[in-house]
Amino acid sequence: QVQMVESGGGSVQPGGSLRLSCVVTGGTFRRYWMGWFRQAPGQEREFVAGIAWDDGRTYYADSAKGRFSISRDNARAMVSLQMNSLQSEDTGVYYCSGGPYYNRRGMDYWGKGTAVTVSS
Repeated sequence: QVQMVESGGGSVQPGGSLRLSCVVTGGTFRRYWMGWFRQAPGQEREFVAGIAWDDGRTYYADSAKGRFSISRDNARAMVSLQMNSLQSEDTGVYYCSGGPYYNRRGMDYWGKGTAVTVSS
């Protein structure tokens, strides 16, 4: 079975930083498109950032551009999301998703999420 486990969430003040990580087991990580999604309280889940499996090309939601950076480490089967200059609007549960086919709404497999809270 494919499993994706997120970590790194927590509570930070506005302007702070967090680095989220997602470790993938039971699948062919190096051939997976990977992405991060988030769901704010009372909102729909939305795309945050993605990274291709072949050339590592990255994609970002407008809200994430210039502040967030997605990366992958194939040796560790891990994808990370470095989040800087966090704002209250970034609060939500962040989910890792991946699979062999790209889908901006989410790939085949999902983690359970890690909570991020940005508040004073």
